[in-house]
Amino acid sequence: MLNPLVVGTDEETHQVTAIISHFIRPGREQGYEEWLHGIATAAHQFKGHLGVSVIRPCDHAHPEYVAILRFDHYNNLKTWLESSVRQEWLERLQPLIEKPETIQTLTGLETWFTLPNKPMKAPPPRYKMAIVTWLGVFFTISILNRLLVPLLAGLPILLRTLLVTGLTVALLTYVIMPRLTQLFRKWLYPT
Repeated sequence: MLNPLVVGTDEETHQVTAIISHFIRPGREQGYEEWLHGIATAAHQFKGHLGVSVIRPCDHAHPEYVAILRFDHYNNLKTWLESSVRQEWLERLQPLIEKPETIQTLTGLETWFTLPNKPMKAPPPRYKMAIVTWLGVFFTISILNRLLVPLLAGLPILLRTLLVTGLTVALLTYVIMPRLTQLFRKWLYPT
């Protein structure tokens, strides 16, 4: 059931995210929404729970719900995932779903190093993630300093920094890192 993808010696001290997917049987969406509310309330009672976000399906012909569950560290997430309380909720879930749930567990920068439409693997070694992240930050900031900063010269330094760093993070998350991960996939994920 639990497939931890967290590596490293300090996994107990980092915030962890579990991405849980459920494919719902047609016509059972209302029952699933009620189940989801109940299990989210139950998870909230567990130590280290930081919240849950739900991505609801766009395609109602193949309804897939994705729950993004956050805990303060891996051991607390593991306690929840392996708890008898959760097992009872999973038993109630069975009539509502078409196939077993999938769980992906991520910490820190690993979320930037996922390949689209590929099953989740263990994250690359931290030194590889650091190198690719450094490349992404270097090129993003170099381009923004060349193109954007001169346009913002009249703004106060704090506002300028706020805009540049906000744009840097957005570009890294949605544009740069997905492309760098794809570009370096053979080095990051050797077969």
